Amino acid sequence: MTDANLKSDGRTGPPQTNDLMPGERTAISASAFVPKLAAIRIADDTPTDDLLETVIRTLQEEGSIVAGFIQRQGRQDQSGHAEMLLEEIPGGRQFCISQPLGKEARGCRLDPQAIADIAGPFLEAIESRPDLLVINRFGKGEAEGQGFRRVLEKAFILGIPVLTSVKDAYVDAWEAFAGDCAVSLPATLENALQWSRTAVRSETAVRTAGS
Repeated sequence: MTDANLKSDGRTGPPQTNDLMPGERTAISASAFVPKLAAIRIADDTPTDDLLETVIRTLQEEGSIVAGFIQRQGRQDQSGHAEMLLEEIPGGRQFCISQPLGKEARGCRLDPQAIADIAGPFLEAIESRPDLLVINRFGKGEAEGQGFRRVLEKAFILGIPVLTSVKDAYVDAWEAFAGDCAVSLPATLENALQWSRTAVRSETAVRTAGS
């Protein structure tokens, strides 16, 4: 986390307009009427990956370029639990992000290093500026400044709309991170599609005007 991403009250999050170079400030100001970040609010036991996948496939069919990750379940590991996988969009490559802890273990199975190994190279990949970035979850890692946090920050600076989901337990961390740059969405396909289409159209207009 860089000092440029540190807010005046000590919180971290997307750079504010005053922190940016003039060219970046102009692009963000021109599209400020559409929040660049959106999080689907979910209860702790509510799956959203099917919803996110439908949004992705729909926008792809409409001609938009979508990048990011959705979560899948893999085969059972040696502890008897299903592997947690991230599937890259586009391309379909799958990465295991869980670690076997033993059948009686009650700790978090998420492997932070596996997430870091995926997020690092992906920072360069989004330089291509897809129309929409989908990250399956803003969770514990992101709340603590890890996971895909830097990816979310870079996407914001590049003007890429971001759709994610957040559980109740991490709503406060999400709001501290995103501030006024985000909108919360109910877990419905209609709302997720409406925001995604509007955000993509808005950013496309900004890029066209700046070209």
